[in-house]
Amino acid sequence: MTITEDRNFDPITEHFVKKVYGGLKGDIRLAVLKRDLGTTVSELSAQLGRPLKILDVGAGLAQLSIELATHGHSVTINDISHNMLTEAKAQAQQLGVLESINWLVCPYQELEELLPSEQIASYDLILCHALLEWLGEPQQIMPFFNKWLAPTGILSLCFYNPASFVYRNLIMGNFNLLNNPEFKSDNKKSLTPNNPVSYEEVEKWLIEQGFKINKVSGLRVFHDYAPLKRGGHTNPEAVIDMELRYSDQAPYKWLGRYLHVLAQKCE
Repeated sequence: MTITEDRNFDPITEHFVKKVYGGLKGDIRLAVLKRDLGTTVSELSAQLGRPLKILDVGAGLAQLSIELATHGHSVTINDISHNMLTEAKAQAQQLGVLESINWLVCPYQELEELLPSEQIASYDLILCHALLEWLGEPQQIMPFFNKWLAPTGILSLCFYNPASFVYRNLIMGNFNLLNNPEFKSDNKKSLTPNNPVSYEEVEKWLIEQGFKINKVSGLRVFHDYAPLKRGGHTNPEAVIDMELRYSDQAPYKWLGRYLHVLAQKCE
C-alpha cells in the first residue's frame, strides 16, 4: 500500500469483524466509547431539544450509530466497504432501524457529492472510529469534519495509537521490529496499520481546523499488554471495569491501543 491509498476491508471482512469487534477486545472498545458518548449525546440532545443528526464516517459495523438510531436519532452511515455495510445492515434489520438509516457506500472523499449541500454544517455529531490510520492522507479528512459539523456539534474521533505499538513490542521483546525503520505489516490480513498518526499530530490538525479537545480516553490501556492472563484477567467483567476506571486517567490513557477524542468547534 502506498501513502496515497486508503484501505478497504472488503477482502478480509470476516477476519476484520472477528479481530476488531469480537471477543473481549471488542467489548472493551464498546464499553469505553459508550461511556464517553452516552453523556455527550444525552446532554447535546437536551440542549438542542431534539434528536441528533448523526454522520458515521468509515463506520465499519456501525454498532454505536445503529444503537443511536434505535433511540430516535437521525443517522447516516458511510463506509468504503460494501461487505462491512452488509454486515451492519443485517444488525440494523434485527433492531428494526434499517429503513430509517441513510446508507452510503463510498470513500469519504465522495461523501461531498452524496450529501445534500443544505446539510453543510448541520451534523450534531460526527463519528469517525478507526479510520484515520487506514487513510493514505489522514490529515485531508480534517476540513471535511469542519465543513459538515454544526457550530454546536461534537466530533468523536477514535484512532490507533502508535505509541502502543512501540510499548507492546518493548514488553514482548520484539526489538527487531523496533530496530527496523522499514518495517511494514502484511496488509493482506494484518490489522496493524502501516500509516498510524500520533495524538500530537491529530491534536495539531484539529486545532488548525478550529477545534478544541474536550476529552481523551484510551481504549485497552492494559488488556493487550498482559500475555499471561491471571488473577483478575480471568474475569472479563472485572477487566472491563478496570479498563473503564483507568481509560480516562493519565498516564494510563496514553497507553491505550486506541485513543478516543471528543472535540468541538471553538466559539
